[in-house]
Amino acid sequence: MCGICGRINFDNAPVSDDLMHRMCQTIIHRGPDSEGIFNSNSRISNPASQISLGIRRLAIIDLTTGDQPIHNEDKSIWLVLNGEIYNFQELRDDLLKKGHSFYTKTDTEVIVHLYEEYGVECVKHLSGMFALALWDNNKGQLFLARDRLGKKPLYYAQTDKHLIFGSEMKAILSNPEVKKEIDLNALDYYLTYYYIPSPLSIFKGIRKLPPASYLVCDSQGNTKIERFWQIDYRAKHSLSQKEYCNRIMELLEESTKIRMISDVPLGALLSGGIDSSAIVGLMAKNSPKPIKTFSIGFGEADYSELKYAKLVAERFKTEHHEFIVTPKVMDILPDLVWHYGEPYADSSMLPSYYVARETRKHVTVALNGDGGDENFAGYPRYLAQKLMSFSALKLTSKLANLVIPSLGAADPKSFFTRLKRFTAVAGLNPAQRYLHWQLCFNAANRQILYSPQMKATLTHPAENYLLDIYNNARADNSLDRMLYTDVNSYLPEDLLVKMDIASMANSLESRSPFLDHKLMEFSAGIPAGLKLKGLTLKYILKQALKGFLPDEILMRGKMGFGVPISRWFRGELKGYLQATLSVESIRKRGYLQPEAIQNLIHQHLSGKVDHGARLWALLVLELWFREFID
Repeated sequence: MCGICGRINFDNAPVSDDLMHRMCQTIIHRGPDSEGIFNSNSRISNPASQISLGIRRLAIIDLTTGDQPIHNEDKSIWLVLNGEIYNFQELRDDLLKKGHSFYTKTDTEVIVHLYEEYGVECVKHLSGMFALALWDNNKGQLFLARDRLGKKPLYYAQTDKHLIFGSEMKAILSNPEVKKEIDLNALDYYLTYYYIPSPLSIFKGIRKLPPASYLVCDSQGNTKIERFWQIDYRAKHSLSQKEYCNRIMELLEESTKIRMISDVPLGALLSGGIDSSAIVGLMAKNSPKPIKTFSIGFGEADYSELKYAKLVAERFKTEHHEFIVTPKVMDILPDLVWHYGEPYADSSMLPSYYVARETRKHVTVALNGDGGDENFAGYPRYLAQKLMSFSALKLTSKLANLVIPSLGAADPKSFFTRLKRFTAVAGLNPAQRYLHWQLCFNAANRQILYSPQMKATLTHPAENYLLDIYNNARADNSLDRMLYTDVNSYLPEDLLVKMDIASMANSLESRSPFLDHKLMEFSAGIPAGLKLKGLTLKYILKQALKGFLPDEILMRGKMGFGVPISRWFRGELKGYLQATLSVESIRKRGYLQPEAIQNLIHQHLSGKVDHGARLWALLVLELWFREFID
């Protein structure tokens, strides 16, 4: 795992090593072990263009000879890689038979020779998580690519004179030509979804390469972007329930085993939920010594899963570590905002960062359970969508929606809050219901929140982003449409961003067996009725794990990685919230209405309405302005 960056100049001006070093230093947390720079001006006698590649390395595989950049035999091809290729041994053996020679034992060198064989199509042969940059001097071509699910990030900025890229925007911003001009459409997306989806970024001149995509740029600056993989839920397998269970366990165990390959200490993040518990169990099954596990919890019992994590740790005899998060987060928040680089408002970034920090004290690589919900239908909204298909329940919900708001719903975990979220969508179609459950501020809220200047610049409704994915899903039923949409939006743009930044900020590599593309492709072919059967979420996964995990884990409801932020804003963080989102601070920005935000704060503090998540988004936004603009 590493951080990569680079620059190609179309006007043939050399790229200075000093600039590349500065770019590398901004992402040193992603790779504290070594720095490498390739510069065409000094490494190639007749460069096709002036280009430089940089890398900060976190050494995981081949600690002795694996430093990057990596080159081919005649040094006409150079590569930097952020990530891990799990099938590299198999690919290496095949390439050796084809006559390629290797000077390292790292997975990175495999990609160089794979490119020589297949060109840009080489990415289709890779199993793993990656963001890579390859310079082909023979073709005068820069090749950037990102893995299928978007585990590893890649940003770029292009003008008529250069293309600059990096694992984080901070590396790109080290270049003086790149301006910090805010993209107000991206800001609108942020306040709609809590995140900014690719290809947008908060800055107009910087874009994200989408997941499962590659970019090719020649020495004249001509670029093209192609998608090389897309999940499809339309073709279904015809197996018995027992065969499905057996195949799920086979694929999940194989996916876990190949992610245990490491030349450095390895452990697992254990939440106590089904997914992370399954991974820990499979790791324990395939390890000759106890697995190190790491869990995080809160003082608020209804937000803490530590007792379940401990149960799993005892079951599989792991070397277990626990950590409690407190509301004293004011000191760490500015650092977190700096690491994320653009506004990002999933409050579980806090426990994710803390558990990564504690885990890194003991290991360098940690497996997790990310992707289980998207593979096997684990979110309550999947069940809610199914229930809303019944006419009688839909009518009852419409009537209940008239009464419930008067009962109050001040806490996100309260029965009335959840019931209100459920009944509020009674009159909507399936696509609109799904959208509603994903929103931070809806269109009506944003009209109140935005200043006239902000509203005047927006060109299209932010809601279209999610609706377009849902309505064009490669799926034939409502559940599969939701799964497809989550895999193409919420998973790569929110969850994987959260874990990548939280782990890499602490120089920790995070691996996700549930996100193996072979497992995901098989899961997409499982009939929807076996994922959500009756009222049971993750039915087929639970059946597959029956007897392997404790019944207490399989039978418990989903808690999620929630944070008691709503309560903290009424308690320990009240003063911090009010001071940060003051009228003066908001008016200074010019994008939002100070009075609207003060009204949100007042309503939340009164205890009648829960605006915790929205206020968190606004708080993070103001801190981002202070960090990156002021």
